[in-house]
Amino acid sequence: MKTIQDAYVVAATRTPIGRSHRGYFRHMRPDDLLATVLRAVLAQVPSLDPQAVEDVVCGCAIPEAQQGLNIARIGAVLAKLPKTVGGITVNRFCASGLSAVQIAADRIRVGEADVMIAAGAESMSMVPMMGNAPSLSPSIFTNVDDIESYGIAYGMGLTAEKVAQRWRVSREDQDRFAWQSHMRAVDAMKGGEFGDEITPIEVAERSVDLPSSEVRVSTRTVGLDEGARPDTTPEALARLKPAFAARGTVTAGNSSQTSDGAGALVLASEAALRRFGLTPLARFASYASRGVPPHVMGIGPVEAVPVALRLAGIGLQDLDWIELNEAFAAQSLAVIRELGMDPAKVNPLGGAIALGHPLGATGAMRAATVVHALRRKQLRWGMVTMCVGMGQGAAGIFERV
Repeated sequence: MKTIQDAYVVAATRTPIGRSHRGYFRHMRPDDLLATVLRAVLAQVPSLDPQAVEDVVCGCAIPEAQQGLNIARIGAVLAKLPKTVGGITVNRFCASGLSAVQIAADRIRVGEADVMIAAGAESMSMVPMMGNAPSLSPSIFTNVDDIESYGIAYGMGLTAEKVAQRWRVSREDQDRFAWQSHMRAVDAMKGGEFGDEITPIEVAERSVDLPSSEVRVSTRTVGLDEGARPDTTPEALARLKPAFAARGTVTAGNSSQTSDGAGALVLASEAALRRFGLTPLARFASYASRGVPPHVMGIGPVEAVPVALRLAGIGLQDLDWIELNEAFAAQSLAVIRELGMDPAKVNPLGGAIALGHPLGATGAMRAATVVHALRRKQLRWGMVTMCVGMGQGAAGIFERV
């Protein structure tokens, strides 16, 4: 019988996060973004023979159109990885990237692989939230209870409204949380906190010179997330109208931004560490996913986090750094309060309200944030957790070694 072995993160990087539709990557294909981070993450471990990579597991929440046809394998080919390296795309909506890390780690932990790449990629500029041709089962529309239980049928924003009502999260608290997310992100950028985890990307911009009918191409390199607003204030956020319910409290300002981006991590067994002389950044300690009623999907981490903590053999108080994906301020605050998290440990560098949320990429990107932050700050335990559309929660725990 095979024994469970440890899986270690030996490299981790991500792109900057671009605003969807009008940002850095609005014209850049997600498979190209993925290929870029695959090349970059392998460049962090030059002693690793690429032939040793056994598979690429990539999360993608809406795997169709420009990010369809198994983007994991396409990205691996575009990145010019050895043709022996396979690729599989996984979808757990907002937790797709984190599930990719879990799957890659588990292959190593059960002894089926020694080197794996986990990744996530999403272009919300090119592929809309529910895809190009959403088709929900007609059965869910037979009565109101079914529609509500499906959750996604009437929009994520309304699930946030329901969480705000049930857990009594005020509009003022939501706006204050959103403002704090922006301020933390701005301060982090000024302090160079993201330097270790971000791979700068060269983007091309095209314009037409009408008199000459020439297409002019200019390039620039982007190295910071695009969404943080240094000039926002609680007063400005308070003036925004509700975005989903006429008398609601959830606005565009206290919700996550739709975004584009990609992230990737290299995971290795202890045998691979010795063989290639690799230095681990962190050990993948545990993972858990659990379901909740879809109409309050934002509360998902409340169910997943305790299980992940138990599997890691630690308590909530042992966590030094928590990346809680800010799908909405309402659900983030509800989770923090329900679990009794220390707000100072949650998203110290800002979260998705300021930085953006490229759906299936977010889990891999925030995993890169955690492992680099643990090393940089000399902390021990970190966690990535998020709610998931249609009623799930996921959590992954990392230990610096």
